[in-house]
Formats: sequence, structure tokens, C-alpha cells
Amino acid sequence: MVDPAISTVVMGLAATAAANAAARALKASGAIIKLESDEFAKILLRTTDPLIVISPTGFKKRKTRYLLSWKGFVFYCETKEQMPLPSGAETVLADKIWIPG
Repeated sequence: MVDPAISTVVMGLAATAAANAAARALKASGAIIKLESDEFAKILLRTTDPLIVISPTGFKKRKTRYLLSWKGFVFYCETKEQMPLPSGAETVLADKIWIPG
């Protein structure tokens, strides 16, 4: 039989490890800036040959997530309708975009 006190300590250590992993992921990814779709579109217009990660999400309320790196920052938005993208844009279709935090 497992001692409940030991079980509590192990669960606490697992929670701490998960929190540390999330903190490391955030540090590794840098600043992620969430924008409204109109502000995201403005950033898109400023970029040259952007690479945009696109991910459909949701079950009943279908949305699309967009991710773009520009000048050392990562910009992110979520829309109900698909965004028009610049003609020179490269896209990557992702199963999921995970934002730490």
C-alpha cells in the first residue's frame, strides 16, 4: 500500500515539473503577442515573403489560428473567417497551435 503522504509529495513534484516545463517553453518561444485580426493583417502587409502557420480549431465554433514571426516577435491571432493572405506568403497547415500560458 502506498503511503498517502508520499503520494501527495509525488503529485506535487509532478505539478512542479509540469510548471517548469511550461516556463521553459515560454522562454524558448520568446514573446508571443496576441492581436486582433485587423492588427495581424497590418503586420502581414509589412512583411516580405512571410511564413504563416495556420491551424483550424474548435468543434462547433470553427475558428482559424494564425502565427507569424516578424522582427524577433511571434504574432498570433484567431478568426472566425479565413484571412486573406498576401500572394507571396508561404503557409504551413498545422494540426494545432499551442500557446504556452
